[in-house]
Amino acid sequence: MAKIKNISAREILNSKGEPTIEATVILSDGAIGISSVPSGTSIGKYEALELRDNDEKRYNGLGVLTAVNNITKQLFPAISGMEASNISAVDKKMIELDGTPNKQRLGANAILAVSIAVAKAAAKSAVLPTFLYLREFTKKEASLRIPTPSFNILNGGKHGDGNIDFQEFLVIPASSKTYSEDLMLGTNVYTSLKKVLQTNNLSTLTGLEGGFSPKLGSNQDGLLLIKQAIEAINLRLGFDIFIGLDPASNDFYNEGNYRIKDKATGLTSRELIDFYTMLNSQYHLLYLEDGMAEDDWNGWQELYTTLSKVTLIVGDDLISSNPFRLQEALQKSAVGGIIVKPNQIGTVIESIAVAEMAKQAGLKIAVSHRSGETTDDFIADFAVAVGADYVKFGAPVRGERVSKYNRLLSIESQLASL
Repeated sequence: MAKIKNISAREILNSKGEPTIEATVILSDGAIGISSVPSGTSIGKYEALELRDNDEKRYNGLGVLTAVNNITKQLFPAISGMEASNISAVDKKMIELDGTPNKQRLGANAILAVSIAVAKAAAKSAVLPTFLYLREFTKKEASLRIPTPSFNILNGGKHGDGNIDFQEFLVIPASSKTYSEDLMLGTNVYTSLKKVLQTNNLSTLTGLEGGFSPKLGSNQDGLLLIKQAIEAINLRLGFDIFIGLDPASNDFYNEGNYRIKDKATGLTSRELIDFYTMLNSQYHLLYLEDGMAEDDWNGWQELYTTLSKVTLIVGDDLISSNPFRLQEALQKSAVGGIIVKPNQIGTVIESIAVAEMAKQAGLKIAVSHRSGETTDDFIADFAVAVGADYVKFGAPVRGERVSKYNRLLSIESQLASL
């Protein structure tokens, strides 16, 4: 069996022009795994800690040289010589070495970079594609399939420089179609939206995830533009393609009130839910993520009770890929789905575990990228391995997003030949 022989790491840039980590793992049989980890912009307070240098002389304090040093000086000595195929033991060793609940000592970015690189190297050593290798660590209850993509084609909130309140306006093709068809549909709507924006003399500049980021008078204006884009290419809203929202409501919540452009005064949780209900009646929302703030449990329960029969209610910041937060959400009947982001929890095996826990509870799973991405396509393999229902990789443009969509095309071809 191949053992971990060497690990190196370096500071590179992500899609926001901010530093992140690239790690390279070499095994005793010569197999190599290279990973680079993403960074979030809208970050939940229950996420594992991304370690930054806080040296204002370098990258405005965002450097990651401390985390890089932690890989070579602490993580590598701890796992050197371990069997790479036992990724559970490797990840557990790193978690124990860090010794904190949120990986703040060594950094979730350092630990995840090594965790992914080890998994990739182990897959190469086993002469398996990464998704098939990772699947061995799941319960394998369903047949392999490509998750349905949800395309973030209009960016707001922190992803769009505050042009509108809601962070992500998504289009989601019908799950009955093939992935290749889904990708084409999403791209066609994206292109159509650009033409609609141009017709309305609105900006076609893009936000952090590649979606358009025009200045609009209200959040509802964004939905109307997307509806027009769908109809312009003769697709049927609610049949061929659906609309989803990620309001990222933490960002417009303060002391019990939600403030959005659509309303002149702050809204209570109940009033915001009524607003979502109105939007659903007009736009048939398939998907609503982070509709309430991460600690507004009463709001989450009320939202789920009100809309869960017609709309998938999904927790991201609420849960932060954390099994303890997931358990609380389940006990309180607050969600019907969960976002899984490996960098929120910090290791591959913990990410698999929280996806398995959600699946056992009957929740839908959406595996997601982050706003500050790299061209690493690991997340696509991970999504297929855990049997995700949906993936979120941003708009179907820009290299750091397209690399993941293209990886799913490759996996689709591989699955067809199995």
